Order: sequence, then C-alpha cells, then structure tokens
Amino acid sequence: MRKTDHIVYTVPDLDAAVTRLETLLGVKPLIGGRHETQGTKNALVNLSDGAYLEILAADDTNTVIPPPRWMGVDVLSRPRVTRWAIKSDDLRSDAKILLAHNPELGKISAGSRQRPDGSTLRWELVLPAALPEVDVIPFMVDWSTSDIHPHDALPDMGCRIVEVQLYSPEPENVQPVLEQLGVEVVALPAKETMIKVVLNTPSGEVVL
Repeated sequence: MRKTDHIVYTVPDLDAAVTRLETLLGVKPLIGGRHETQGTKNALVNLSDGAYLEILAADDTNTVIPPPRWMGVDVLSRPRVTRWAIKSDDLRSDAKILLAHNPELGKISAGSRQRPDGSTLRWELVLPAALPEVDVIPFMVDWSTSDIHPHDALPDMGCRIVEVQLYSPEPENVQPVLEQLGVEVVALPAKETMIKVVLNTPSGEVVL
C-alpha cells in the first residue's frame, strides 16, 4: 500500500488561508518557506503518520518564474486541494507510468532548502504539471537523501487523514493509472475533477 506524503491545498492568499484554516482546523498552520524555482510559498500542518498538509500560494515577490506555475496556482477558481503526493522509493518506475499517462508528467527534478536549525531538506519528485487546476493522479516524492522529512520538523497538531476521495468525469481513464502506481483509492464519477480530503482535527471532522 502506497503512503500519502502530503496534500496540496492551493489558495490565492497564504496569510488569509492560514487565518481561516486555524479557525477551521483548530490548529494554526506554520509558515514553511518559498520554492524559489517554482514561484510559490507555503505553510504546513502535521497530519500524523508521516504526512502533512501543504497550503500553497503563488509567491508574488518572485518575478523570475513566470506563470503558469505548478499545482494549478495560476488557474485557481477557489481555495481547494489541487494535488496530492505519494511517497516513492522508485521514482524512475513511477515516472514511466506517469509519462505514459500524460506527456506533461514524468520529469524528475531535485530540490533542497536550508532550514533555520541548519539541517537541509532534500527531495526528488516527479514534477506535477501547471495545468489543469486539479489533477487526481498523484505525483511522487522521495525524501531519502534529506536530513529530515517536513512532517518530522512539525509539532504534533492533532490532525490526521481519514480518507482521500478522488472524483473525475473520466474515472475509467484514471483508475488504471492509480492501479499501476499501487494507489488503493477508487476514482469516483463526477462532473468536475476534484480531490477531497477528510481530516480528523481538534475541531472535529473537516473536509477540504
């Protein structure tokens, strides 16, 4: 069974989202950092079991990276989950599966970020595309060379994932890819492509 690494909740305004989510979840998201090569910034919530919630927004101070930026930030219609990531110990095999599904996927990229305590976050991932707004096919990430995983750098916040729900107008095209990736989530038919995540939080059960 593949494990969820993180959920990407994309928002138009990071500060406003942190305030709103603190009320909704009963815990305050912690500011993470900036993705200098992607033009985005984030805040994080510990979701237990090695997973975390990434609240993602465009970094308007970054004038180097032009739109469209990754994860659907430039085509966002409302605050919502736009992507989700699965842990991988074989990115090359995962990338081949994703590339066969979509020519825009399958590129492996490495990154790093120095933390204030001197440790370094290092990762490799199969890059998610800028479009569409929401993609139910997960991207893959490998933290095996990192000093620490983002989840382990966060305090216990009393939140955990109950369920990830995937909806697609074409579930028959999505489900085979999920199965090839070893993801045990069934894509359900819907008019709109959506990712919904059910969380247990200090405020009770919340659906993002």
